[in-house]
Amino acid sequence: MLFLVFILSIYFVAILFLIYGFTKVKSYDAIGLKPKTTFTIVVPFRNEAENLPVLLESISKINYPMDLFEVILVDDESTDKFQNINSKFQISVIDNIRISNSPKKDAITTAIPFVKTNWIITTDADCVVPENWLLSLDNYIQTHQVAMIAGAVTYNCNNSFLHHFQQLDLASLQGATIGSFGLQKAFMCNGANFAYTKSLFEALNGFEGNDTIASGDDVFLLQKAIQSRSFGTERVHYLKSRNTIVTTKPLDSWKSLFYQRVRWASKTGSYQSNFGKLLGLLVFAGNISLWFVVCGLLFGKENFFLLCILLLIKFIIDSILIYKTNRFLTKNKIRYLVFSSLLYPFFSVSVALYSLFGKYEWKGRQF
Repeated sequence: MLFLVFILSIYFVAILFLIYGFTKVKSYDAIGLKPKTTFTIVVPFRNEAENLPVLLESISKINYPMDLFEVILVDDESTDKFQNINSKFQISVIDNIRISNSPKKDAITTAIPFVKTNWIITTDADCVVPENWLLSLDNYIQTHQVAMIAGAVTYNCNNSFLHHFQQLDLASLQGATIGSFGLQKAFMCNGANFAYTKSLFEALNGFEGNDTIASGDDVFLLQKAIQSRSFGTERVHYLKSRNTIVTTKPLDSWKSLFYQRVRWASKTGSYQSNFGKLLGLLVFAGNISLWFVVCGLLFGKENFFLLCILLLIKFIIDSILIYKTNRFLTKNKIRYLVFSSLLYPFFSVSVALYSLFGKYEWKGRQF
């Protein structure tokens, strides 16, 4: 029991620090400066003929000069070939050149020689971007010495429990991301809304050193930049702006969600960030400790009152971070919070354990 209290106490402190870090990252919504920055939006895709027109339609509505940005679509062996459409902005479609175990990293690397602009932004084919996305990024770049910018991603949910479970999970991940930036310990970001200069990518030799890992085109590049003497935390920022929140689709089956989270979890052991590894271990320990709390409550073998207090404290602290993040990400109210909080530790621990030895499917491939 004492060990259980000790582990959960450390977990509580870690989440409280993330909440503090979240509040330290100030919002930035300026769009008043004249646009200057040139962008290339890189979109790796595989079998996304249904989603790409929706993404491109949202890009066509961007409040930004069309001559200051272009789009490069990188086709990773799609079987449903995307038909390029006439557009107001420049679109190029190129084929992915596979050289590693990571299709997405290869796709971005393939696009780099075609990039003629100062800045690269990666997003996903199943996303929708907001009207002032590029304008807010441009204004932030003009007013800050920055070479890499992480941005927020949220889900477009229906009323199902599965969708809202994913939104709460994503809110916890985004909360940890923003909190770590606020603590100057950034280790995580989302490749669906990730910007960096071409010169940074080249200076870091791209994904060299982690191209054997199937996922992580975003976090490994971020961690390399953070640890680089040329960039570091001074030039790697999080843009906490409602103008730049990218919306993506939640998954429609528990199997797909499980495999996606396994894919995300599989790279944790290869983090260069000691803070990221420690936090991942603490979250795992905190969630597996909750198993013992629930078992103790069900079988009555421990102090019932103390177990209830631990369960309540964890719920409250987790909920504060989730609530703050969800309020930033979306106008939708939190739903199924209690049930999701009870299910999440079992889901999370299962994902973590499976990622150590299991294989997963993604985009019709096995990894």
